[in-house]
Amino acid sequence: MTQAETAPRPPVVVTTIDDVRRQLETRATDARPRVALVPTMGALHEGHLALVDRAAELADIVVVSVFVNPLQFTDPADLERYPRDLDADLATLAGHGADLVFAPDVTELYPRGDTATRVTAGTVGGLFEGRSRPGHFDGVLTVVAKLLNIVGPQFVLFGEKDAQQVFLVRRMIADLNLPVSVEEVETVRDDDGLALSSRNRFLDARERRAAVTLPHVLEAAVSASDRGIDAVLAAAQSAAMGEQLVAMDYLAVVHPDTFLPVDDDYTGPARAIVAARVGDTRLIDNAPLYLGR
Repeated sequence: MTQAETAPRPPVVVTTIDDVRRQLETRATDARPRVALVPTMGALHEGHLALVDRAAELADIVVVSVFVNPLQFTDPADLERYPRDLDADLATLAGHGADLVFAPDVTELYPRGDTATRVTAGTVGGLFEGRSRPGHFDGVLTVVAKLLNIVGPQFVLFGEKDAQQVFLVRRMIADLNLPVSVEEVETVRDDDGLALSSRNRFLDARERRAAVTLPHVLEAAVSASDRGIDAVLAAAQSAAMGEQLVAMDYLAVVHPDTFLPVDDDYTGPARAIVAARVGDTRLIDNAPLYLGR
């Protein structure tokens, strides 16, 4: 067998809903294939590839969507500058088990413009990321619901870094009785601990060094977790001080079942979440911890 014959096939790129469904139908056999969906906004990096690799372990067909969803942007300038390079994304995906890449334009998913029907994220959708970006999670859930309906996967994969998003997607799927399982993949980090993000490319050298404040904040929180919530917040806030390029947005410890801040006397599993603006770039991160001994 030649090297060309053994090399992984590149994914088929489709841009319309009809073509996605047609491709999935042609790949079906007598036994229904398992399909996994990896929703992305492009600008792919090793964190996305971890999702694709896990999807390939779970399913027979892996669909990666690449779509910069305007509904989840509250700042038009942020939407405009979000990186878009499908050729680079396809090169990044090479050899990682993606079978289909669904890369629609905006009019394909929103043919009548700003859709009047949306999935609402509720109270939790207005906290933390939702407080800083009103309507963001309504936009996320709406596009995820559309993608699930278009692709019909058995699995949908998200990164742990977007903890609030994962919580809300899980809740939407449960509330709407959607026949799909959410697979959460551990955050992929650089050697210095910074979580990989498509937005990291906007950081200059000084900002990139300053950005490691976020994982340091989480490390401090985890280290103090056996002493309770007050000690966790104090340690985390102390770790955030002194870096002038980092402007903290929020720092909180939430319950995994509700994504609401834990009570002062709570003991048990929790998640520390943090967001900050580093220069002009807004970054988020989180870490699981256990409060109390």
